[in-house]
Amino acid sequence: MSNFDKATSFLGDYGSFQILIIVLLGLSGIPCGYMGVIVVFVSDTPEHHCKVWSNSTINGAHLEAPFHEISSWIGPDSCSRYKVRANWTVPVELGNATEECVDGWFYSTERYTATIVSEWDLVCDNAWKVPFSTSLFFVGALFGSFISGHLSDRFGRKPVFFFTLVFTPFITLIQANSVNWFMFCIFNCLKGVGTISNYITSLILGAEMLSDSARVSYTFLGHSLGYGLGYALLPLFAYFIRGWRMLLVASAIPGLLLFPTWWLIPESPRWLLQKGRVDEAELVIRNAAKRNRVPVPEVLFKAGECSEQMPEEKAQQTFTYMDLIRPRNMRNITILGVFIWMSVAMVFYGLALNTSNLNGNIYLNCFIYAAIDIVMYIATWLLVNRAPRPIVLFSSMMFCGIMLLIIMLVPDDMHLMFQVLGLLGRIGVSAAYSFMFLFFPELFPTVVRTMGLGVNSTGARLGTILSPYVIYLGVYSKILPYLIFGTFSIMAAVFSMLLPDTRNRQFPDLISQVQSIRSTAPSDMINLLQLNTTKPKELVVDLRRVRTPMTPVSIQGVITDIVEEYKYLGAFKDSKLDWAKNTDALYKKG
Repeated sequence: MSNFDKATSFLGDYGSFQILIIVLLGLSGIPCGYMGVIVVFVSDTPEHHCKVWSNSTINGAHLEAPFHEISSWIGPDSCSRYKVRANWTVPVELGNATEECVDGWFYSTERYTATIVSEWDLVCDNAWKVPFSTSLFFVGALFGSFISGHLSDRFGRKPVFFFTLVFTPFITLIQANSVNWFMFCIFNCLKGVGTISNYITSLILGAEMLSDSARVSYTFLGHSLGYGLGYALLPLFAYFIRGWRMLLVASAIPGLLLFPTWWLIPESPRWLLQKGRVDEAELVIRNAAKRNRVPVPEVLFKAGECSEQMPEEKAQQTFTYMDLIRPRNMRNITILGVFIWMSVAMVFYGLALNTSNLNGNIYLNCFIYAAIDIVMYIATWLLVNRAPRPIVLFSSMMFCGIMLLIIMLVPDDMHLMFQVLGLLGRIGVSAAYSFMFLFFPELFPTVVRTMGLGVNSTGARLGTILSPYVIYLGVYSKILPYLIFGTFSIMAAVFSMLLPDTRNRQFPDLISQVQSIRSTAPSDMINLLQLNTTKPKELVVDLRRVRTPMTPVSIQGVITDIVEEYKYLGAFKDSKLDWAKNTDALYKKG
């Protein structure tokens, strides 16, 4: 338990204040749950065929026939049509030669009144524009992940959260009035910026206000469950709203309705302490105690006793993304996190975006996927504290990978088996996706937590940008997307075992409190480190006691990067150690 947790333990775990935070921030996850996958319906490609010949009676002769029958005699595929033998005004006689759809296309309205595909003819030679427009949402999410972390660490969690809460629906309303495909893509990218920024900031804001027990509940039953409910509402809205413009308008409404929660959700007290704004942090805690109806100690945060409360001269210190890669422990966790997030997000969104390519009812398939997500969020919440964190992540991603790779053994005509194995893979990746939002905030310290999550989320967006194109490979080989998704799932599972276990450990606040990965021996396990330098002899560093703050360390010689890594204090000359006799007086900075 950190000093902050001790100072605020009188609030309890599940008082009125904590429940209010869990519910309100959980509701903010609903719009995020459908914004990234609404393209399943907005950008779906209806059945289509070439428009019939305008100068023949064929325009009105057979239009009452079923759509697929019309398509079969108009042309061999949806991108070409048979040429007529002459310029007939009576029922035409078709030849074997074909031509492109020079008059455009006719789209079925059996499922949709309109999508962006039918409105702007994004088929055949223009079919590439569909996955491209989808990827642009995740390109925006990539930039949003990167900039939102820095902004919320600098200006606060609450301002960034509420700005993006309003920004996203505002952009969505403009997107609904797009006059062409290019305008749609621009605002789809901006929508990605706002959606992911809001999602990450809400996670950090809630996690930093709650105790360890409540934080686990919030991550799964608030944050992730809200996301799952939003995903489950999507097929319901899409079923009753068959036009893409009105569907976007409806998707913007929930975010706007949540803005009045500004007066109920406070700023993160941990962030306020880290910035030296102690009075504001105490006010947040006292208001929480008042809502929980518990007495408040006269002094909440004693000077120098709270690790979040930085010294006055460092209270205004600005941390940058370089702080994520300078210290070795931070660098290892950041690199592993980027790859794991990229892999999990690519598989998670790839399977979701593949809904329209599955056999059966698209609305039912989408709802089943959402229901699986919700069930797995609850199941993961029940199991998360029963096993080490890396084991949970490893098990879920390994299960997903195995299920998806088994699809290679299934004959092409067994469509039901494809769907069953795909759903089983979805179970594993859904558990991993929600679990990441609990695990990785526990790995990053308060001073760079949002930036760390932002960088990891940037990696995730790289995966989601690739996912539409991985799905598109299914045109050439039905099993190829599953092979790629399964391979990345297993790789992520293996790398997850290198991460340190954070179960029942304190929430880190300073970079010095970050744990090392499992492949790196702890400093107190190192007995002797030998370093070759420009000196003619081999120099030896005795690091047997470096874990104890302000403990003398006997050093006969050392190079600059080791000094930086362990933050020694000593005599230096031009960024190098003074090779004089006083080198034995070096200390490890506590």
